[in-house]
Amino acid sequence: MKLYSKEFAIAKEAIIKASAAVMDVYESSKSLDIEIKNDNSPVTRADYISNKIIVDQLKDAFPSYGILSEETNDDKSRLEKEYIWIIDPLDGTKDFIKHDDEFAINIALAKNGEIVLGLIMVPVINELYYAIKGKGSYILNNKGENLKIKVSNKKDNLILAISREHVSKKDLEFISQNKNLIKEVKKCGSSYKSCLLAKGEIDVQLKLAPGSKEWDIAPCDLLVSEAGGVFSKPNSEKYVYNKEDVNNYDGYIALNKSRKEFYER
Repeated sequence: MKLYSKEFAIAKEAIIKASAAVMDVYESSKSLDIEIKNDNSPVTRADYISNKIIVDQLKDAFPSYGILSEETNDDKSRLEKEYIWIIDPLDGTKDFIKHDDEFAINIALAKNGEIVLGLIMVPVINELYYAIKGKGSYILNNKGENLKIKVSNKKDNLILAISREHVSKKDLEFISQNKNLIKEVKKCGSSYKSCLLAKGEIDVQLKLAPGSKEWDIAPCDLLVSEAGGVFSKPNSEKYVYNKEDVNNYDGYIALNKSRKEFYER
């Protein structure tokens, strides 16, 4: 049996099913039932529906694996597990609410703190991006084609993507300091930025301030890395997953290739 073939098959089925349910809500004339959580971030009916579909399916198929999901109470039992599913059932909820189409669904599998399987579904365009440790990164496009993807090899005239909703002073300083290398700055929502990087449509992606959590970046890390890129903290350290504190206080930077001038000293 191929490595993680069962995990991939079940996660793929769950993320596609969740995507369809999210789109039903997105295209409906009914209320999104928006709530504001304790951290002042919004959550909608679609977040909860997607979460239930994914968590129920993964728990049923892999009862011994831990679960870390944005919309599931974290009882910390996951810390004792070798394998853990890391889930964002609707990444880019603000984009979803604004109907700008740039939201995604994230599922990753970590083994002893390292991501070994990652999936990102972009519901509006019906594209699934995925990576398996050591096996490369791929897109299942809306034509049903499985295509291997890789980052660009550009060294200058770079296209950089930053968040549409969360841009920090550090992000803007980075852009200014590297304006001789950067040709264009794009604003884009959710983990979709990592999909664009992995298939070579952008060259740099970053968030140099706190605010993201493990479920925001887990599949992005593997997707970019397996496509030949680099995904790390701004000081070049790799992220470790399934920590007790899931906040990413350092932010992150993702590149088509490693450039030492892009890392903080």
